[in-house]
Amino acid sequence: MKKYRPVNAVSRPVEALFHMIMLFFCLCCVIPFVFVIIISFTSQQSIREIGYSFLPKEWSLEAYRYTFKMGQQLWRSYFNSFFITVVGTLLTLAVTIMYSYALFRKDFKFRKFFTFFCFFTMIFGGGLAPTYVVCKTVLGLSNSYAAVIVPMLLNPFNLIVMRTFFQSSVPMELIEAAAIDGSGEYSTLLRIVVPISKPGIATVGLLTALAYWNEWFIPKLYVGSDPKHIPLQYLLMETQEKIDFLVKNSSMIGAEASSIAKSLPQDSLRMALVVLIVVPIAFAYPFFQRYIIAGLTVGSVKG
Repeated sequence: MKKYRPVNAVSRPVEALFHMIMLFFCLCCVIPFVFVIIISFTSQQSIREIGYSFLPKEWSLEAYRYTFKMGQQLWRSYFNSFFITVVGTLLTLAVTIMYSYALFRKDFKFRKFFTFFCFFTMIFGGGLAPTYVVCKTVLGLSNSYAAVIVPMLLNPFNLIVMRTFFQSSVPMELIEAAAIDGSGEYSTLLRIVVPISKPGIATVGLLTALAYWNEWFIPKLYVGSDPKHIPLQYLLMETQEKIDFLVKNSSMIGAEASSIAKSLPQDSLRMALVVLIVVPIAFAYPFFQRYIIAGLTVGSVKG
């Protein structure tokens, strides 16, 4: 009996070529990060002699020792970053889901107004100065976790992604059937819409978590004078700026400061800071991977 190949099947050589191409792209993504890790464990003397290399002349933990000398403030900033990221992501998801659900419902009376309101803020913004005045003076956001969480609480792009996901994945018949059975709006949202929309929620959640975790400019504006609420990113950015200043102005400060500046692991310290920032959030991706793939591909193929 003759076997028929599927229409979308490819030959073995072509399949092997596709695998080689994908392997090449994977290496392009992984190798730079491995290179950063290697440089963070390279001694400053080796960097001065041969530059950046996969095989340094001398390995060193000096960059990490210097970082951990910050002691309690480092771990406090780690806690702040985790707290801000977790709480901010949960609050952002709650606001985004409720807002986008209202935009998704065609029977919502003010749907067009709030849709226009959402799109308008993507095109026109008040600017940094008015935003600072509103957050600092009107809302009183200063030296607190709310000062970092509230300014990033709502993102129009996330609203559009979530609303589009609702439109692609949630049948209106389910909502109408729930209404006939006497389900309220909040009950319908929590018991029917949210379970169906886990891929979209996970996608928006990861994007939001990345934004909160990597944010350092907003803490610099509103939390810069309070060490109790400084996140990790701002602490490490401030540390790097101090080291750069010391290295550039060591000749003007004095001989002792000049010798200290020369011994600082300036280049490897930059890479160590990158490792400390990237590694924790990188471990979160595998937990969201299957939901994110489904969320990004939803609507591309109709059943």
